[in-house]
Amino acid sequence: MFGIPGKAAVTLTPTAARQIARLMAQKDSAGLRIGVKKGGCAGMEYTMDYVAAENPLDEVVEQDGAKVFIAPMAQMFLIGTEIDYEVDLLQAGFKFRNPNVAEACGCGESIKFKDAPAA
Repeated sequence: MFGIPGKAAVTLTPTAARQIARLMAQKDSAGLRIGVKKGGCAGMEYTMDYVAAENPLDEVVEQDGAKVFIAPMAQMFLIGTEIDYEVDLLQAGFKFRNPNVAEACGCGESIKFKDAPAA
C-alpha cells in the first residue's frame, strides 16, 4: 500500500522467518499481525498477534514460509523495517530495526517515531 512497488514494506531475517513459520504451525495460524499502539515510556510500542484470517486492508509479507500481516495504521511507521529473532543467554525475542524510529527507551520495548507526537 505505502511501500515501494515490488518491494516488501518489511523484511525478515532468515532466523525471524523460521521462528514465525514455527509459531504459525504451533498455533495453526494464518500468520502474525504486526502493529503499533500508544504506550511505553517513549510513546509507542510494537504489537504482534496471531491471525486467524486475513484482513483485506493489511499489507501481507510472505517470506520463507512465514506470513506477516501489517495492520493498516502501522504501515507508514514500519516501511523499511527489518525484523530479526535473537536468542542470547538471558532472553529471546523479535527485534525491529526500524529506520523510522527517532528514539527508544532503555528497555527497548518502547519507541518514538520521527515526526510523530508523543503519547
